[in-house]
Amino acid sequence: MNSAVPLALPGQPNDASGPVFREPWEAHAFAMTLALHERGLFSWSEWAKALAAQIAAAQAQGDADLGDTYYRHWLGALEILVAQKGATSLEELSECQRAWQRACARTPHGLPIELQSRDRPAGNNPLPPRCSTPLEPGETPASVVRWNVQAE
Repeated sequence: MNSAVPLALPGQPNDASGPVFREPWEAHAFAMTLALHERGLFSWSEWAKALAAQIAAAQAQGDADLGDTYYRHWLGALEILVAQKGATSLEELSECQRAWQRACARTPHGLPIELQSRDRPAGNNPLPPRCSTPLEPGETPASVVRWNVQAE
């Protein structure tokens, strides 16, 4: 892409060294957005418009805009944008989220949460393809939007 990605966006929590993330998922959402932009899925102006729309909708519903919900809006904008671009669907994203919720519910506190085939939807349907696509050599989870499914 030709357009440069700014190091900090208006409203984004940051300090002198760059973006500040309160939880790992925030950093992952940030990294996935940059990776998808760099791969050409969307332009930075499209991203800024999607994020602004998500924040405006939240504010219209009463979000106090204190910065603590910024990455929830970020993730919501990313989900909508990748669905609009045809990289996935909102239905597929919801099913992946439900699979992770099932994995979380069965995992004892303090242990890593691993997505397994038993977390798939009821009726023995397989997990959506993007939940189970393995990473290519040299790729990391933060560099692509794919889910790593552990075998049972």
